[in-house]
Amino acid sequence: MESVKLLKKPRLKNPYLICAWPGMGEVAFKAATYLVEQLKAEEFAQIPPEDFFYLTGSIVQGGILNAPEFPYSKFYYWKNPATKICAKNIGANLCGGKTGGNDLIIFISNAQPDLAKADDYCKRILNIAKGFKVKTIISFAAMPQPIDHTQQAKVWFTATSKEMINTLTKYNLELLSEGQISGMNGLFLGMAKKEGFNGFCLLGEIPLYTIQIENPKAAYVVLDTLARILKIQINFNSLIDEVHGMEGEINKLLEYLKLGAPPGPIGEEDIERIKKSLTLLTKLPISVKENIERLFTQAKADISKAKELKAELDKWNVYKEYEDRFLDLFKKKKDENN
Repeated sequence: MESVKLLKKPRLKNPYLICAWPGMGEVAFKAATYLVEQLKAEEFAQIPPEDFFYLTGSIVQGGILNAPEFPYSKFYYWKNPATKICAKNIGANLCGGKTGGNDLIIFISNAQPDLAKADDYCKRILNIAKGFKVKTIISFAAMPQPIDHTQQAKVWFTATSKEMINTLTKYNLELLSEGQISGMNGLFLGMAKKEGFNGFCLLGEIPLYTIQIENPKAAYVVLDTLARILKIQINFNSLIDEVHGMEGEINKLLEYLKLGAPPGPIGEEDIERIKKSLTLLTKLPISVKENIERLFTQAKADISKAKELKAELDKWNVYKEYEDRFLDLFKKKKDENN
């Protein structure tokens, strides 16, 4: 199968590569898709999905069931109208030591691929990066914290080198000195470092009790930080409207649950109480549901995969919803052995 389908080959100047997949709060996916929309970035390549994704269901719209579709993995490009500002304003290490403006390549997938095939998947993206002489790769992610949804979200960061950390500290970000960035939003940057790329990840804070809800506030603070770092202009008006709208919806939900919006940071007991309640009333991201179904399929064939499945269910606080199906995996295995 063709590794990457090129629709056109744009001529780009010192481009950065920005990559995003769905995850907690849909922070990365929301930020990247908003960036593509606002910059009017143009699609130029795709990764054929059949090697990395499974069909897991059909979408119903207006009462009509549609044929199932594979997730997409698309590359977009944007030509920066600014010139000769990169080395002067944000440091030669972010530009690969080159002068002039920096164009952007933005890669977005609307689902996490089969992580067992992540190595090949990442290599296809990195081959595009090498072909366009990308030096720096940027990713986004969520940073779950014990904060209230009305508080100002901070931006955390981590980078592939001390030099880049030193460059980014002037933007008043919080350094993630220890921890893990799960899923493709974290894994890809590590794979890129192995291939010799520079890179950094911007993580937007989200309340622990809203990890299953799209968080436009975190996407906004991440994009605002990116705009300051890269010196690019982005219109945030519609995203800010979404921030206010989502805060209002969460307030209504909390009022409905008779929990109220706690003033300031909340305690662990409050977090667990709110999170369990929201779990019953909110929906998982489609990509997460698809990943859970994929893990169930794998666990049926190989019970050792049940550990990874349980970790995913616990991560999203939905084990109770899937408990009967999960326990059935072991019952079926026992029956097969008798």
